[in-house]
Amino acid sequence: MSHYMHAIFVNEYMFLRSLLFYLCSQTHPEQKLSVCSKLCFAIGGAPNQVAGSATAFFLQIYLLDVAQINPFQASMVLFTGKAWGAVSDPIVGFFVTKSRWTKIGRLMPWMVGCTPFVVVSYFYLWFVPPFTNGRFIWYLGFYCLYQTLITCFHVPYSALTMFLSTDQRERDSATAYRMTMEVLGTLVGAAIQGQIVASAHTLKHCRHHNVSAGHLGNSSGTEIITTVSNFPLSSQKEVYMIAAGVIGGLFLICTVVMFLGVKERDDPYAPKTEKPIPFHKGFVLVMKHGPYLTLTAAFLFISVALMYCFKHALSPTLQMSAAVSIPFWQWFLQKFGKKTAAFCGITWIMPFTVMLVFIPNLVVAYVVAVSSGLSVAASLLLPWSMLPDVVDDFRLANRNSKGHEAIFYSFYVFFTKFAAGISLGVSTLCLEFAGYDTGACRQPQAVAYTLKLLIGAAPVAFIITGLMILLLYPISEDVRLQNKLALEELR
Repeated sequence: MSHYMHAIFVNEYMFLRSLLFYLCSQTHPEQKLSVCSKLCFAIGGAPNQVAGSATAFFLQIYLLDVAQINPFQASMVLFTGKAWGAVSDPIVGFFVTKSRWTKIGRLMPWMVGCTPFVVVSYFYLWFVPPFTNGRFIWYLGFYCLYQTLITCFHVPYSALTMFLSTDQRERDSATAYRMTMEVLGTLVGAAIQGQIVASAHTLKHCRHHNVSAGHLGNSSGTEIITTVSNFPLSSQKEVYMIAAGVIGGLFLICTVVMFLGVKERDDPYAPKTEKPIPFHKGFVLVMKHGPYLTLTAAFLFISVALMYCFKHALSPTLQMSAAVSIPFWQWFLQKFGKKTAAFCGITWIMPFTVMLVFIPNLVVAYVVAVSSGLSVAASLLLPWSMLPDVVDDFRLANRNSKGHEAIFYSFYVFFTKFAAGISLGVSTLCLEFAGYDTGACRQPQAVAYTLKLLIGAAPVAFIITGLMILLLYPISEDVRLQNKLALEELR
């Protein structure tokens, strides 16, 4: 009977996958991707952002109020986990480059194989163990394990862009679908977690007659919000576990959709007979590749600038504006080129940043958030859209290189996380030197000036620096088209 049920299951699985492949079939026998295929690819990346958003907004509250570890231990869990997540990117990239081709691809087994373990580690991150003394080790271990496993998913998922199609326009379109879904995933993650756990907390405000000024830390004071439990501790534990279960289930469903609807293609340009370049030599070649270094350095400065700008901004409004703007930038980069799109998109934010500093008004803050969503969309879409062009350029310059795509993506993520950590640390130190008091409803005047520098002057300086570096980026539209023709000749 068991063999009979197994045969039925296998047949149903093969039928479902064949049906979804048919629905997501390519409109061109070579490399055209259907809308269904792009959606399945984009859906696969959404749970990472959903879970990341939930942990970013609620993990610290959970560790302090529900798990009841002390603030120093909670800070160590968050900092160590993030640091380990950054370190694990190049490590995972190394192992991905060593992977062999299978029936379902070279990258797909990583994503499918690690997903169940990601779900388990994420669930136990929101579980309160029965013991008290070892809770710090429990959460530190599971947070680092979760960061490692999510990296095992994200690095091959990012590199998968190169193996969806060799058509640059199709890859750009798939990237736009992905970034739109990831921005929406960030909003969905905060919404799901917030709606489920909201009943376990109430908010207490320090109120002032001029609340809007708090956005810039003016001398009238900053609005402080603290969470106060109005539920029994056991009920708080339950709602957080329910939220973790919902997000874990979403992760499983989205991964299955991606697996059934996306077909990974082998590299058609790589040499089939010669021995591949070892990892360490490939790493050296990647780190010496000028376009990669230029692109990474430029967007590191730009991303740090945006982090400074909107660390305290109206995040949901800005993110929704960014999600709506991504299709516009996809059209713009196809019409005018990626480098032009990057300059127009990033430059757009500078006058609004200055406006936010000199006109500390709630209405202006919303206008700035909506308008700046255009720049945020460009900063999200353009680097991931330009990275495949850099990889193509590298392939032409290093004809014997195969399987090193993960190096480009893993180290770009590593540098981005590293820059985020530095920006967070520097901004925190600046506020501490200015006399910021975390328990006070009213902040010193020096804090107001420091916040204005962090929100206004520093981002503009970083953006200008990033754009000046981007001027040196050598892959123009003409070069990109030449690379495309040269790669087609190699096939």
